[in-house]
Amino acid sequence: MRTLITTKGAFHEPNPKTTLEHLERCHLEGFWMDIEAPSEEDLKLLSQTFKFHPLTIEDVTQHGQRPKLEDYDGYRFMVLFSARWTSGGNLESDEYHMYLSDDYLVTVHDRPAPHLDSLRKRIEDEPRIARGKSDFLTYLVVDAIIDPTFDALQRLDSTIDGLENAIVERADTSQLREIYRLKHSVTQIRHLLGAERDLFQRLITETLSDPTLGVYYRDVYDHVIRQYESVDSLRDLLTGAMDVYLSTVSNRLNVTMKALTVIASIFLPISFLTGFYGMNFAFLTGVLEPPTFAFFIGVGTMVLATLIQLMLFRRRGWL
Repeated sequence: MRTLITTKGAFHEPNPKTTLEHLERCHLEGFWMDIEAPSEEDLKLLSQTFKFHPLTIEDVTQHGQRPKLEDYDGYRFMVLFSARWTSGGNLESDEYHMYLSDDYLVTVHDRPAPHLDSLRKRIEDEPRIARGKSDFLTYLVVDAIIDPTFDALQRLDSTIDGLENAIVERADTSQLREIYRLKHSVTQIRHLLGAERDLFQRLITETLSDPTLGVYYRDVYDHVIRQYESVDSLRDLLTGAMDVYLSTVSNRLNVTMKALTVIASIFLPISFLTGFYGMNFAFLTGVLEPPTFAFFIGVGTMVLATLIQLMLFRRRGWL
């Protein structure tokens, strides 16, 4: 799905001829084409109409790139990532490809991007944003791609807090699997943010066509740094949640073993007395006659031994 934004308005699914006509006037009316889920026709447009380098077309079709900024004849090719929190409770990343020129901007992505839709609506309401040099428009698009990561990290933070509370109440193996899954996602996002940090550090140190835009890109760089630090903190929180899980399971096991030990200890003297009174010695049968006295003496001895044990256990804090 293609959408072309200029000061003359928005054009949905423009054909190559319309695209080329506006591209020739891009220095006058601005030019931003956004391509979602590129088809073979879209790739052909990038290759033949814009005449982008085949290596960049290959990057667009084959995902799994790292954030980067490469220079080509008349334009630059940038790869950025944005994190998002899915409805299934997982942290995922979206890959964005951008062709940057002094007079035009082309963005390519696979999934729907509501933040870019909002920016396009804003440009339709304020066409002057897209007029002239595209550096400021590029900043707006880059900022719209980077900022949603804050919301995803905030949701992850809330999820980790809820996970820790659930572990303290009652730990089970599903929580451990959740911790490992989130930790894997956080590690991937951390690698991407580290590469984006280096990318923007390079970008703000290079000469821009409009030096006044340096402050805007430094603001984006600051956002990436904050996100990188937040990911580090969240990774530490997940490690702490795993420690809480292991401690909770260990404490629960200790409580269970203590209860079983107390029960076994109570029955130990009872078993001894039962075996002792059950021996057919002539002395015992003579002393404990008649049988009625033998029953009460045996039961009374067992109860007394149990009460003494319970008193000792309570005094030592085992009960």
